[in-house]
Amino acid sequence: MKESQNSTVVITGASSGVGLYAAKALAKRGWHVVMACRNLEKAEQAAQSVGIAQGSYTPMLIDLSSLNSVRSFVEAFRASGKSLDALVCNAAVYLPLLKEPLRSEDGYELSVATNHLGHFLLCNLMLEDLKHSAAPDPRLVILGTVTANPKELGGKIPIPAPPDLGNLEGFAAGFKAPISMINGKKFKSGKAYKDSKLCNVLTMRELHRRYHEPLGITFSSLYPGCVADTPLFRNHYSLFQTIFPWFQKNITGGYVSQELAGERVAAVVADPDYQQSGAYWSWGNRQKEGRQSFEQEVSNEALDNDKAQQLWELSEKLVGLA
Repeated sequence: MKESQNSTVVITGASSGVGLYAAKALAKRGWHVVMACRNLEKAEQAAQSVGIAQGSYTPMLIDLSSLNSVRSFVEAFRASGKSLDALVCNAAVYLPLLKEPLRSEDGYELSVATNHLGHFLLCNLMLEDLKHSAAPDPRLVILGTVTANPKELGGKIPIPAPPDLGNLEGFAAGFKAPISMINGKKFKSGKAYKDSKLCNVLTMRELHRRYHEPLGITFSSLYPGCVADTPLFRNHYSLFQTIFPWFQKNITGGYVSQELAGERVAAVVADPDYQQSGAYWSWGNRQKEGRQSFEQEVSNEALDNDKAQQLWELSEKLVGLA
């Protein structure tokens, strides 16, 4: 993709972790980064703390758990007069210790509301902006995770349960209390996160099927590696937050720094090597110097085109697009 001061990327959750370092990497390449975050003061401080140059970023308010906030963000972005050349759906919440579901202001289970429904609405609304990009290869990138893909080593661990959307019974029934899982079954907080990330891959594949050819937008996902010390794990046991990075560094060899993960995201956004639409990129479970990316096979459920279409149609209703 052509890189210039005029290239603008929106990154959700850019005030910490992988999103912050992706913002840093893209700003270094000459992009203007819109840091779409819940806390603008935190985003500003984070940008300064990692040395993102003044003038190369703009913090803008979004709370992905709120459908009204997503719509307000899109209005504010358009009012800014910026073009949109890439959108990175990075933000996620992971609430593994909950026994009972938290709810978004719209009444939906919080991790699915934030990770899937908020991003689903954002993607649909911002297709219009990407369509008018002057860049020859506008891109929409959605972050994936190994834990939502049973075909990968890191996704074979069945604790608390593997991702499984069932027949989307929970979505079909409106996804309001007492329903808290997409398949309509009993609430499991860790599984709700995996399910939401499976939805992200299904969404990417359905975006590709519907819009790649008519709009010329490249849609893709990636797993940048195990970023074991990311703030994503801030709601886990403190002992887990200590042991997990050590385990990934010294036992599995899967550890990836936040900075390297951010550079990988930036590459998928900007490099010519990643022009393939509908792909899910990975660097594998074990990391070595100079590790090259490859197209990762995704789960059978993520490859289910009928389920992708059904998920799309039910998600449209839940976010008020239908």
